[in-house]
Amino acid sequence: MNEANMPLAGKTYWLIGASEGLGRELAVQLDQAGARLVLSARSTSKLAALTQELTQARALPMDVTDATAVRRTCAELGPVDGVIYNAGAYEPMATQDWQADSVLQMADVNFIGALRVLGEIMPRFVAQGHGDITLIGSLAGYRGLPNAVGYGASKAALISLAETMRHDLKGSGITVRLINPGFIKTRLTDKNTFKMPMLMTATSAAQQVLSAMQSRRFRTDFPRPFSWGIKLYSLLPDLMAYRGR
Repeated sequence: MNEANMPLAGKTYWLIGASEGLGRELAVQLDQAGARLVLSARSTSKLAALTQELTQARALPMDVTDATAVRRTCAELGPVDGVIYNAGAYEPMATQDWQADSVLQMADVNFIGALRVLGEIMPRFVAQGHGDITLIGSLAGYRGLPNAVGYGASKAALISLAETMRHDLKGSGITVRLINPGFIKTRLTDKNTFKMPMLMTATSAAQQVLSAMQSRRFRTDFPRPFSWGIKLYSLLPDLMAYRGR
């Protein structure tokens, strides 16, 4: 199959974190591309409103921090071709302003929630010998950044998880991909008080994600050249990265 032209039409995707922001735009664009969707998020009302706008979607509300809810949702899921983990929590926070509940919430939603979902879906994909896994990480996961306690660490863990899975799933028939966006204009980034380089709309970010999902490429970082700068920063020796600190 052509690497740049894997079809989405006719496939069923379980999209987690679908109620607003990037997830909502992904749902709209996947629907337009002819995919069938199972949409999950905590907000029952937002999911219900979204499914009314789409042609081939149903809602299964779920909190990724609740293991029982994740297990129950998987049992109700039915056959799926792929899963997209887009659930996210974010609070800008410096180490000296540590808020334990917020930090644990970010870790639980951004990383542990993905483990709960994958723990349920992976046995199914392994047994059937195929499946498609898309993990939405962040450029913030490449190296520790200021005011990112909780968020940066959880996204770094998700990146490491995806890289491990990529090794293990080689030749299995299961595709895993990691997508690391930069700043996207959402209710989460509205909390930031600093200048956000190359801030994207959710619509343009979703277009990048859909493009990545139609290829077998493992890793997609965007937007360029901001992503190049972040990757370069991650390669700096500590003496340079923390100079004057």
